[in-house]
Amino acid sequence: MSFNQYEPYGPVVETTVRVVTWNVWGRYGDWEQRQSGIEQALVGTAPDIVCMVESWSTPERTQARAVADALEFEHSTFAGDWQQDDWVSGIGVSSRWPITRQEYRPLATENGSLGAVLFALIDGPRGPIQLFVAMLDFPLDGSATRQGQVRQVAGFITEVTRRRHATVLCGDFNAGPDSDEIRMLTGRTGTAAPGLVFYDAWEVAGDGTAGITWSNHYGVLVDLRY
Repeated sequence: MSFNQYEPYGPVVETTVRVVTWNVWGRYGDWEQRQSGIEQALVGTAPDIVCMVESWSTPERTQARAVADALEFEHSTFAGDWQQDDWVSGIGVSSRWPITRQEYRPLATENGSLGAVLFALIDGPRGPIQLFVAMLDFPLDGSATRQGQVRQVAGFITEVTRRRHATVLCGDFNAGPDSDEIRMLTGRTGTAAPGLVFYDAWEVAGDGTAGITWSNHYGVLVDLRY
């Protein structure tokens, strides 16, 4: 009998939690039409928790609250500090269950790169869900920066979580599953923090495809010269 250390083991629990993570692109472009499409897609997906990177907030309303209303959730939160013209970009969470604690941390770098992580403690039906929504820097040549940000996220996780409760890390990592920054999290290279290893949810529960989230249908032209 062989054992694959990268696959979870033991009996499967009967209850489930469905988490959606989405870079929703703030209020750029035709954001109102996009917001309507986002809400329709989420209603059809029936998630329990929605995590939104590049989410928006105005003095009157947050996108997390709008999504919560569309899903008939009572609970939502937003945190961010990237000021745009008349709105703030950040991270939002909409939840079926109460959010009992939250903490937002920018991911500091020496070169001023972008990044942040939001921790939300959710009172789920089987106990606390320790949710982290991260946004890492985006340049193609930014792997070293993202690795440093992953170490900060890992330090944050080990600081505020308890091992007996479920911990979920999602968001926009701007990196493929074979990148060093992701392999640090899945135990395939030196870990970002001692003893901290995650299962890749798509790898263990996806449909067998690569799970690509960006379509080339739009004919993007990319210049890789430096």
